Amino acid sequence: MSPLPEHVVKAWISGFGVGVPRGATAPAPEALEAAAQDLAPPLVVKAYGPGLLHKSDAGAVRLGLGSARAAAGAAAEMLDALTAAGIEPAGFLVEEQSAAGVEVIVGAVRDPAFGPVLLAGLGGVWTEVLRDTALRLCPVTESDARAMLEELRGRALLDGLRGRPAVDIEALVEVLLAVGGAGGVAETLGDRLTEFELNPVICGPDGAVAVDARLITSVPVDPTAIAPAPAPPAGPPAAGDFARLFAPRGIAVVGASTKKPNFGNMFLGFYQAAGFKGRLVAVHPTASEIDGVPCAPSLAEAGPDVDYALVAVPAARCPEVVREAAGIPFVQVMSGGFREMGRPELEDELLAAAREAGVRLLGPNCMGVYAPAGGQTFLGGIPGRPGGISVVSQSGGLAGEVVKVGERRGLAFAKVATVGNSADVTPADLLGHLAADDTTSAIGLYLEDPRDGRGLFEALRGVAKPVVALIGGRSGQGRAAAASHTGGMVGDARIWSALAAQAGITLVTGQDDLIGVLDAFDLHGARAAPGSPEILVIGPSGGASVLAADVFDGAGLDLAALPDPARDALRALGLGAGSSLANPLEVPVGPRADPGLVGRAVTAILAERRFADVIAHVNAQSFFTFGTSADPLLAYTRGVGALQAELPGTRITLVLRNAECAPPGVEDAVREIAREARIPVYRTMEAAAVAVAAVKNHASRSVHGTA
Repeated sequence: MSPLPEHVVKAWISGFGVGVPRGATAPAPEALEAAAQDLAPPLVVKAYGPGLLHKSDAGAVRLGLGSARAAAGAAAEMLDALTAAGIEPAGFLVEEQSAAGVEVIVGAVRDPAFGPVLLAGLGGVWTEVLRDTALRLCPVTESDARAMLEELRGRALLDGLRGRPAVDIEALVEVLLAVGGAGGVAETLGDRLTEFELNPVICGPDGAVAVDARLITSVPVDPTAIAPAPAPPAGPPAAGDFARLFAPRGIAVVGASTKKPNFGNMFLGFYQAAGFKGRLVAVHPTASEIDGVPCAPSLAEAGPDVDYALVAVPAARCPEVVREAAGIPFVQVMSGGFREMGRPELEDELLAAAREAGVRLLGPNCMGVYAPAGGQTFLGGIPGRPGGISVVSQSGGLAGEVVKVGERRGLAFAKVATVGNSADVTPADLLGHLAADDTTSAIGLYLEDPRDGRGLFEALRGVAKPVVALIGGRSGQGRAAAASHTGGMVGDARIWSALAAQAGITLVTGQDDLIGVLDAFDLHGARAAPGSPEILVIGPSGGASVLAADVFDGAGLDLAALPDPARDALRALGLGAGSSLANPLEVPVGPRADPGLVGRAVTAILAERRFADVIAHVNAQSFFTFGTSADPLLAYTRGVGALQAELPGTRITLVLRNAECAPPGVEDAVREIAREARIPVYRTMEAAAVAVAAVKNHASRSVHGTA
């Protein structure tokens, strides 16, 4: 769609309380002088019409004109130049030129998955040069708007720099709310919005004025007659009843073979190895049993109490199979070959079959469900012990890795669901269930294409439990072409960061951090410790402590100084000779050191100053370079565990550096002792920093009532 004329957009947005310059229009240069008679110089002249989306680039803007006559002359020159370039303007806009100030861009664009997104940043030419912008999903709150401004690298320009006055921040916040807040421009336009931009908004000490405005809509609109779009449902989407998905009374597997073992046979074996206690049936048109499992000729004849059907047949056959599943609450299609392989029509047919049968569909292109307490599994071997960690993943392979690696480290899972292409059941659906699930204490997500981004956003805002998300490349969305600056600066990764800031979740960049943060949430999430940024780091090696300071500072954590009384108490313990009594605190930890010294030092410090988080690090290599037994390392770990028992309101984290230098089994023994004491263990300071920051962030939001 072509943009609406600038003066029309400005007249409309002024109704939202956005300040705009006084101005007038004329169809031709010769009429401009009369139109501008009541305007105070200096004046600005702009041409408008088709082909003038970026007026400055086309030479369709003239500034600093001293009179109405000068404005008319500038318009005549502009008309000649534009005509020579093959552009026929529809008319000319003349306005009073705003006083100089800090130029800001404020815009909104509709993301295909997440809906309207608000953008703010340094404007004018700086928009393209610095790209210093912040995003939030609409509708934004006042706190969202203020947080956006705080994120800008150029924030100092707004506060006044080198003697310049500070801008009117309140007026700028009002502009942000007028565009992206409840009842604002983006919400009023609803699905009609393609792109809206104020660039620049000139901000000064006495207010903010939008001197340029652009609106592009998906359908022709008359701003003077725009009625507000229908309001979306309030709050997060209603949670479905997924109880039988995670604890089915019976399971049917479609696709097992009597001749050549395949994925269907594999899943039958998984359920048998896991000791599934409900009805297990294989679906085969002629066989009476497969691998010791009784058969039914079709899903329609699978018998009573089958709550879950797993389909592992070629993609083309899947719709036919799903149509037979009437009466079975949940059907999971493992098979690939649908939208992800360029066959959206087959996926649409599969979804239609599920609707026809009245079943909820997981997938296609997913591995299934893992829930030790309910007998569900898509992994070989005996399931781990039930726990409080739940995961929703669009990758079955990655979900399997999170479960297996996590259980190897001592984590225990409640409910894990893989959703693949999410044709029917989406991550948002499952989040609604897990938010209310009594067995789930922490939630992990791996997402690529959420399919219902707006629903996901609403669901996340309704989850009080800690959530950590790993985001992969989204596929199948097809981003709308960006017509101007705003759309070009809204990208997938930045939208996820905005969502995380508004919903209070933690974003991580790798699988190891996903597991590590889940571990921290599981063990420390319920502790009554504040989310303040101060931390205490204690352990051996000055070099490691210096590096730790860099790492934790980079994570936004504060290694606050130790008060003088705490230093005196540490000296009384014999510390300080040959090392500084600073934070990070260097203490001897090794095969010949007192295993209880760290605990006494921490207790002495906490008696004088509260630290919600203590990171105790130890060098595993030193215990086996200068000693021969694991006993001193295990004794140290028990000492840290005893300290955690004495300090239930403090979160203690253990970093086992250089764990690969320990003999086989030692790291496992350390983890077992630490987990018994409910202390998470990490191999690196970097991993610990990510986890500690995540727990602090959740604790801070919970205290302030924003979780």
